[in-house]
Amino acid sequence: MLERHPPSEIEAGLQAVTDEDVLRVLASPGPDLKTALALFSGPAMNHLEKMAGLAHRITLARFGRTISLYAPLYLSNHCINQCTYCGFNARRKVTRIQLSPEEAVSQAQCLFVQDIRHLLLVTGEAPNQYGLDCIGAVARRVRRRAASIAVEIFPCDLAGYTQLAQAGVDGLVLYQETYDPQRYREFHPAGPKKDFYGRLAAMDAGGQAHFRSLGIGALLGLTPHRVEAVSMVLHGAYLMRKYPHARLAISFPRLRPVPSGTPVLHPVSDAELVQLVIGFRLLFPDAELVVSTRESAQLRDRLLPLGVTRISAGSRTTPGGYGCDLPDSAAGQFEPNDQRSVGEVIQAVQAAGYDTVTKDFDAAFIGDAP
Repeated sequence: MLERHPPSEIEAGLQAVTDEDVLRVLASPGPDLKTALALFSGPAMNHLEKMAGLAHRITLARFGRTISLYAPLYLSNHCINQCTYCGFNARRKVTRIQLSPEEAVSQAQCLFVQDIRHLLLVTGEAPNQYGLDCIGAVARRVRRRAASIAVEIFPCDLAGYTQLAQAGVDGLVLYQETYDPQRYREFHPAGPKKDFYGRLAAMDAGGQAHFRSLGIGALLGLTPHRVEAVSMVLHGAYLMRKYPHARLAISFPRLRPVPSGTPVLHPVSDAELVQLVIGFRLLFPDAELVVSTRESAQLRDRLLPLGVTRISAGSRTTPGGYGCDLPDSAAGQFEPNDQRSVGEVIQAVQAAGYDTVTKDFDAAFIGDAP
């Protein structure tokens, strides 16, 4: 899939796009290489208004005026990788925290009382320290009150994801970080995460485990974002063809500063992020488009009519960070940009003319209720 279209070929294709090419694909967009090259090219920036109008109409037709809310629940920041951009880097001298199932349930209660029902369980990559048994124990305890539970953890094989599915997990989020194999090695010098193709293959295992949601993304700022976007289209189209039972979820995380971490090497402007969001809506009409609290409150509010369907709210990226004064910078993965409370986010969504959705799924729909 990606081997057939290396970054150098994608870059050349982007450079060759003309204004006429953009107008041509806007007449009939589809999730293919030619359309992706046009929509994410430089010339497409001249047509953002038209693209935004199309994306808005598609989103209203598919999702109505609804925005789904979720929150990450960090269970552990132990990690054996040395990702150069991450606050969990094994070489960083930070307090390492892991929550017991009881502590995790208490954290989840802090979210439930704010009417957050979609949970994303997050850990660093240290399966011997905080593994599938621990994560599954948490999922089992919170699933009765959660509308959905997704995981953003270390890559697993089919047996591992099946174990989590049996514990109540129904979604997988696994960012490739960058789809450029050479640059990938630079940012992941040590630890199991340095295996580019092993990480890529893990999403197939999630599809085979019949998760109902498969979430992908590239960490914007590490490499040229237009090339990353086209590669992500190829990956997303492949997943949709092979696992039609699963809804594709696409995220657009921009690199946030971490002390002594990799700086933003390839800045992505707000306008360019808008281009990515509306481009992916045109290419994938039924996909969830996700924007997290990495982005500012003002930008997130502006993105609501342009194709976004899911946003996080009140996020804390430190294990145990809900309901206490522990700052994310102490032991967090990154410092959130949008610091608003869940209530403030809900008010902003409603002010924009949208309804917040806290529950849009129940395990009973698929005969899997506990």
